[in-house]
Amino acid sequence: MSIKSLSLAAVLCAGLAACGDTIAEQSLGGAAVGAGAAAVTSGSLLQGAAIGAAGNVAYCQLNPGKCN
Repeated sequence: MSIKSLSLAAVLCAGLAACGDTIAEQSLGGAAVGAGAAAVTSGSLLQGAAIGAAGNVAYCQLNPGKCN
């Protein structure tokens, strides 16, 4: 994997901290970022979306004051 792909994936993953107001919004936002990161790094879009959704919901539920 190239440095460019890794850098872009890191930037996209930073978007996971952008929470929604409901669990559905949080999972959709995380899924979009996860799928985008998977597309950039030539990974599985479905797997990226699942990981992104789970990660974003977990972060937002554990840190409700940090999500806006």
